[in-house]
Amino acid sequence: MTRTDFDGSTYSEELDGARLTSQLARVRAMMADGKWHTLKEIAYCAMGSEAGISARLRDLRKPRFGGYVVERQRIGRGLWAYKVSLPPSGKQMRLL
Repeated sequence: MTRTDFDGSTYSEELDGARLTSQLARVRAMMADGKWHTLKEIAYCAMGSEAGISARLRDLRKPRFGGYVVERQRIGRGLWAYKVSLPPSGKQMRLL
């Protein structure tokens, strides 16, 4: 994965590329266990904010970041848990 794979109007490869790349790798590594995790748990382990982790989970759904299936389930009032798995084909579209 190259840093230029990230997008957004405020994205700067120079300022954000390395940070987002490493954060995405940490989120993917943590979620590889196939278990349900809250944003708070993921943020703690991946060393990021809950907003940043939410964005990385959205990134994982994109084909260029693996096309993973990111499921969510409500586990309380306003509290959600997330689980990441391989796409239906069983293979990642792109490795990190």
